[in-house]
Amino acid sequence: MAAVEHEIPHVHDHHPTGLMRWLTTTNHKDIGTMYLWFSFIMFLTGGVMALTIRAELFQPGLQVVNPEFFNQLTTMHGLVMVFGAIMPAFVGFANWQIPLMIGAPDMAFARMNNWSFWLLPPAALLLISSFFVPGGAAAGGWTFYPPLSVQMGVGMDMMIFAIHILGASSIMGAINIITTILNMRAPGMTLMKMPMFVWTWLITAYLLVLVMPVLAGVVTMLLTDRNFGTNFFNAAGGGDPVLFQHIFWFFGHPEVYIMILPSFGIVSEVIPTFARKALFGYSSMVYATASIAILSCIVWAHHMFTAGMPVTGQLFFMYGTMLIAVPTGVKVFNWTATMWRGSMTFETPMLFSIGFIFLFVIGGFSGVVCAIVPIDVQVQDTYYVIAHFHYVLVSGSLFAIFAGIYYWLPKWTGHMYDETLGKWHFWLSMFFFNLTFFVQHFLGLAGMPRRIPDYALQFADFNMISSIGAFGFGTTQLLFLYVVLKCIRGGAKVSAKPWEGGKTLEWTLPSPAPYHSFQTPPVIK
Repeated sequence: MAAVEHEIPHVHDHHPTGLMRWLTTTNHKDIGTMYLWFSFIMFLTGGVMALTIRAELFQPGLQVVNPEFFNQLTTMHGLVMVFGAIMPAFVGFANWQIPLMIGAPDMAFARMNNWSFWLLPPAALLLISSFFVPGGAAAGGWTFYPPLSVQMGVGMDMMIFAIHILGASSIMGAINIITTILNMRAPGMTLMKMPMFVWTWLITAYLLVLVMPVLAGVVTMLLTDRNFGTNFFNAAGGGDPVLFQHIFWFFGHPEVYIMILPSFGIVSEVIPTFARKALFGYSSMVYATASIAILSCIVWAHHMFTAGMPVTGQLFFMYGTMLIAVPTGVKVFNWTATMWRGSMTFETPMLFSIGFIFLFVIGGFSGVVCAIVPIDVQVQDTYYVIAHFHYVLVSGSLFAIFAGIYYWLPKWTGHMYDETLGKWHFWLSMFFFNLTFFVQHFLGLAGMPRRIPDYALQFADFNMISSIGAFGFGTTQLLFLYVVLKCIRGGAKVSAKPWEGGKTLEWTLPSPAPYHSFQTPPVIK
């Protein structure tokens, strides 16, 4: 017996170290960390592409890249940012936080979790190496509409395969998240007691499982059109190019919400912490999130108002699109009501969350503008649309990612980040972001088309301002990298409750129960 006891400590002695640790890990924290670093590398890669685009547009005339390469950059910038930066970052948050938040030991399928991450680097490599094949990368925009995408070189096939691999990774991640949340919650944690971040990811994961196979289907049809003589989208062979748009946007519109719903979850965790109050209207937040997800699946053709659909179709998609503003407005109201009469402090995560609300609302309003058919016909494919979706995806998704990283970094590393530098990162990002994208509304309303390397002289001033803002914004993200690395390497040891700030109020204690947000707090004797 003594001999057996002596042996036991050596049974699990072997733990891979170095590279093998990361290649073979099934630990949700390690995998979450890898997702976040991968996403940051892709963010910088896509950022360099964006800065090359803005350098070309700094002044009229062709000076930095040729027009064909410019179009390849616009395509790749979109794909890298959507599939390489934003989505993996949120999956990284999900991996790190969901098991901790629901009391699970790990994700449900730990090995599949590892696999779903390790599909990403080869897919990214395949995507970016399409620049270096004959004919270069695809140049039809990130939506790669036929007939143009049917005629491009081998870079287009590489892009299609990369999208297949990225989609498989997303589906596996989503199945894992759904199974973990539904089957591995701690005893007593009912669905309506889950943190908002877990709720938003559960709903996002269902959206992913629903629409990723649709994307896989449409790129496979495109692949067979290109290589095997089918005519799904070839009008000369009896196909329909507009069919591609319908199938693509049935994926593409829910995809936008896949990138924004986890943001709502992060902001719904951060704001109550720094307002030192419970989230206002928890159940309405859950129902609003579900409503947004359901509505997102029936409004896809608002991307296609100029494709010649019947007026009745235009009306349906116009009203459906406007309807999404209602549950989104409920969320904004709830966040504002949570802050109302709270004991607020403004650490970096709170600043990014408030910045998120403010700028996301601007993006939401310009989205409602684009939903109005006669206006959309005018601003379709102009810089107005570019401004709109960057207000949603940069000041929306990206700012929420920053908020989440600053919020959970002390938990992840055990060290406190540099608060002063964090605030510099926020204010510089806020300033340069608006400098970059706000003026693009004016460019679009004045008629400047997107995806062009050269433009008429009347657009010169706003383009110069936008390019200066873009380079400022890009440089500011290096400050963020410095803050994160400095925090990982050391710094002040973090306390058990880093965000209390010496303000233990009545409603942060387990007793008495939180009172209604709009009541005068009772005097506790």
